[in-house]
Amino acid sequence: MRQRLLASISVLAAVASSVALAGVNLAGQAQTAAAKTKPAAGPNKYTPPRTADGQPDLQGVWANNNATPLERPVALAGKPFLTEAEVATLKAKADELFAGDGDAAFGDDVFVSLLSGSKKFTSSDATTGNYNQFWITDRDFDNRTSLVTDPADGRLPPLTAEAQKRRASLQVDRAQRGFNGPEDRALSERCITFGAPRLQAAYNSYVQIFQARDHVAIVMETIHDARIIPLDGRPHIGQNIQQWLGDSVGHWEGDTLVVDTTNYSPKSDFRGSHEHLHVVERFTRVSPGRIDYEIRVDDPTTWTRPWSAMIPLKLSHDEIYEYACHEGNEGMEGILAGARAQEKAAEGAAKKER
Repeated sequence: MRQRLLASISVLAAVASSVALAGVNLAGQAQTAAAKTKPAAGPNKYTPPRTADGQPDLQGVWANNNATPLERPVALAGKPFLTEAEVATLKAKADELFAGDGDAAFGDDVFVSLLSGSKKFTSSDATTGNYNQFWITDRDFDNRTSLVTDPADGRLPPLTAEAQKRRASLQVDRAQRGFNGPEDRALSERCITFGAPRLQAAYNSYVQIFQARDHVAIVMETIHDARIIPLDGRPHIGQNIQQWLGDSVGHWEGDTLVVDTTNYSPKSDFRGSHEHLHVVERFTRVSPGRIDYEIRVDDPTTWTRPWSAMIPLKLSHDEIYEYACHEGNEGMEGILAGARAQEKAAEGAAKKER
């Protein structure tokens, strides 16, 4: 899929490490350098093209391959923007880490050692064995240090006491029966849904937008989830009707498409939030090739306050590919077979000790 299979990697953390290894602490730098660097943003004045119905034209395939992490790394506390020199260092470090044909590195955790500066990191330190570097997508870099725009520290708000208890209980439950059967595995592993909104970058993180006078359709490449969003002013469906992707209704505020979503299923999962999740999305085309995608997330049972994030979506000339999740889903079979093999080995070891 043209180097589009890497899951959410936040190589931004490599900047802090690269400089830290040289004996400089980015977090302690004066803010004057950051102030000289403007935040990444589209043109201040842009009039988007119009559809036949006169609406701002958002249609097309849009990609989220942004390298900025959701939360600001601790090593960059108090530093919302990087300087141009630091962005250049970031790109160079990413090229160094992920060049060649080694195993692909998945997830943000691979950069923890980089941030601490405790050792020189190479991509071989975190491997999956499933994909090599050929499959790593090209990343889009900007000078922000977090996708989170509110709170101002670029970090998610603390979890409520209820959410902390819920998370701890879930961890215990998964540890005890997380490999008993497919029903115990994550929704994406079971090819049900990656959920909406989806913040993960660079793993088939493409959406296609279609517009009509009274509806907007947003199709996600992963599992081909499609959201049909009415624009005719209708209210949300009854609260007793709950859905995987929630119930979305939309309207226009000037040139911005606003989508309000509630009625999530208790089985849906957005960063630990379920049926009480309320999301407001804003799509604003700020240039011919970019949409600023802003989300406002609220769930008083999960976070101590609402929070916001912004992802720049880039126009892609690629097509949405078939995401054949269930066909040949050997991963699930391997996960469960591996668990049975471990259980059998443990039983054999126990018998020998008797």
